[in-house]
Amino acid sequence: MTTREALQDQLQRGIADLRLTLPEGAVERLLDYRELLERWNSAYNLTAIRDDREMIARHLLDSLTILPYVHGRTLADLGTGPGLPGIPLAIAEPAREVLMVDSNGKKVRFLREAIRSLKLGNARALQSRVEEVEGTFECITARAFASLADMLGWGGHLLAPGGTWLAMKGKHPAEELDGVPAGFRVEAIHTLSVPGVEGERHLVVIRRG
Repeated sequence: MTTREALQDQLQRGIADLRLTLPEGAVERLLDYRELLERWNSAYNLTAIRDDREMIARHLLDSLTILPYVHGRTLADLGTGPGLPGIPLAIAEPAREVLMVDSNGKKVRFLREAIRSLKLGNARALQSRVEEVEGTFECITARAFASLADMLGWGGHLLAPGGTWLAMKGKHPAEELDGVPAGFRVEAIHTLSVPGVEGERHLVVIRRG
């Protein structure tokens, strides 16, 4: 079995464990994205994770784990880094418009190349500080890039009325809950199980109100 076949088997088993149904060709595009990230990583240091199998588990499957909680036609992924969870989510649901935001120029250059080479017509990348982004989005994702208070303080203006904010965390963020700004409420905290990943993973679901 070649390396790609082994990684494809790992990815497909993880998707099955998560009980997800992805569109035709999605697994191939996810693997292409991982290969592109690996190539760029050697020069640009986009992620500290360099092991092939770890990238499948800690990047791709970790991102896809939140897919059942993603709603709406528009999504902004704040502090996306090299496109996590934004690119896996854009591949998984091509009808949803996905904006990936990061202030790091080399990461945004990588994102634009990934969008081009993967032919992701529903995705775009923006180099910006979160607080300077304009518009509103029905769903916002943020993968452990700041405390809940800072996330919402910087980007809360982007959440559309009735929209859903999905904050991806490691350990249960009990000590952060009191810092959620007025006008927002924590609707739920889900414990996530990511295939191949040990340690705690939690998803904080936040709404206006």
